[in-house]
Amino acid sequence: MTENRSRRQQAAAQPVTFCGTVGLYAEAAHDSTKYDSAVLFLSPWGLEEMCTRKLWRDLAERLALSGIASMRFDYPGTGDALDRGDFAEGLAVWEKAVLGAAEELRRLSGAARLILVGHGIGATLAASFAPKLGTVEATVLMAPVISGRSYLRELAAWSKMVDEGLGLRKDQRIADHVAVAGLVMPDEVAAEIKKLNIEALPTPPASRVMMLERPARDKEVALSKHLAALGAKVTRLPYLGYDDLVSNPTLAKQPLAVISQVVGWVSEAATQSKGRKAHLQASEVPGTARLEGPDFVETPLRFGADDRLYGVLCQPRGQRRGATVICLGSGYDRQAGWARMTVETARYLAAKGVASLRFDGADVGDSPPVVGAPEQTLYTDYQVDDVIAAFDLLDGLALGLAVLAGRCSGAYLAFRSALADDRCKAAVLVNPFTFVWDKDEAVDDALRYNARSLEDYGRRMVSGDTLRRLFAGRIDVRSAVTSIGKQVARRIAGMMPALMAPVSKYARLGEATHALFKRLALRHMPLTLIYSATDIGLDRFRFHFGKNGEGLKRYGNATLDIIADADHNISPPAAKAVVRERILQAALKAGEPDGARANTHVNDAPTFPAGA
Repeated sequence: MTENRSRRQQAAAQPVTFCGTVGLYAEAAHDSTKYDSAVLFLSPWGLEEMCTRKLWRDLAERLALSGIASMRFDYPGTGDALDRGDFAEGLAVWEKAVLGAAEELRRLSGAARLILVGHGIGATLAASFAPKLGTVEATVLMAPVISGRSYLRELAAWSKMVDEGLGLRKDQRIADHVAVAGLVMPDEVAAEIKKLNIEALPTPPASRVMMLERPARDKEVALSKHLAALGAKVTRLPYLGYDDLVSNPTLAKQPLAVISQVVGWVSEAATQSKGRKAHLQASEVPGTARLEGPDFVETPLRFGADDRLYGVLCQPRGQRRGATVICLGSGYDRQAGWARMTVETARYLAAKGVASLRFDGADVGDSPPVVGAPEQTLYTDYQVDDVIAAFDLLDGLALGLAVLAGRCSGAYLAFRSALADDRCKAAVLVNPFTFVWDKDEAVDDALRYNARSLEDYGRRMVSGDTLRRLFAGRIDVRSAVTSIGKQVARRIAGMMPALMAPVSKYARLGEATHALFKRLALRHMPLTLIYSATDIGLDRFRFHFGKNGEGLKRYGNATLDIIADADHNISPPAAKAVVRERILQAALKAGEPDGARANTHVNDAPTFPAGA
């Protein structure tokens, strides 16, 4: 199976829409064994969902090669799904989406039987909703939530740790709702999840159950024994690599052994086809699925060579104006963005008449990796190829006047892509870590150790929260000291006399940075730089351009905004508003399309390419 994956470029899953949400259907490989079973994935929620997004895609691709079709989707109010103003029905809103996904999966695959694969609270929903989903012949429960009450307490603790890591003050944290990483669970849903408890299910969710149990979780062990006592054939396995998977989307390590175990077990549990309806071919699946909001219409699509990239085109319902914004992801966050910021930004822009495209780069979220590319693609030119494919897509849709926008690694990618393709008419860079990557610095180490600016270290040292974390052993002192040492060295290098510059690596990086800024200035391409006041990237920017950005004056195309009281991820609402407004201004100033484009309405949208 691994050999086939290495030889054959995978396409992104086929997007479909139902129940106000987006589903991704992965059809079974045409040359594989045919099954009368298909897999429905039930996702976890919050940060755990962001961390497991790639896991779902990897499982779906491997199952497809084994001959088993699958569907994964977003619950209403999460990911790419529509936001509902009314959750009065509580958990029933999510339940209807699960039922809709099951129906759509059966229709597309022709399979009569379902196998449920759930993670976290998704595993709990699988166990709870299985009796309502028709024939469910097997269920995989990965680290299931046993008690909803305990789960909400764990979320509160997890949320505090994330906020502390971001450096958010108590008054900047979401304390009046169930929330984590800026994602807020609807109160009505949270109230019903609090009541969930599956440790005494009256019937098993299926006759065969695979339980992936986390270490030292007695209630998961007890659930396995309870399901076996009810008559289910239970396969119990340790969930190896769970902690490395769910700690951080950018650092998430895929549990390869567990993936192989799940694929093998599901393949054995699935029922082979005996004259059932054939799988729908990709060409038979409706090609243009849409979600409609009050001010926007969104089209999830595949594009690029071999349809390998997944994204969402968001267009205004009324007259379009300005340039199209290409939103680039940060790290390995899915294209919806940290705390759904990219989704919210796209819909805000549409309300102002501006179209946008957000997408997952190769091996990020729902876009498969490129065959032959290295595993680590951040801060490499491989990602620029994906942006060029996005430009090509917009050109084909008569939306090609484009602006790039991104945060952190997405800002770096926007900068490098603007240099590589003059179809970029403006760029908005939010908290870029650097502009020229230091080849002596390993990307993996830079991501893992989360360096901070000297100002941020100073602010944190006088914080009571920092002292508590230090005494609890939750701070990597060695990494912090190393980071501070590098920054001090960089500042000393910045004070070197000009004659000493050639012997300074930092000075050479500075010269290369200025050369690239000069290239964009010669093109008169507007460049908007936005930094949080204590961001590590601002420290590096000041090394190149001075404390107040005075070095930018030589480049008439560049402007600088510094946002006080904002973290690296732009969590506070006021900071988000500043970023959205700057992106909107850049799109409008980039120029109106020609007459034919300016009068384009969503209802007269251009024809999408095959596979979109």
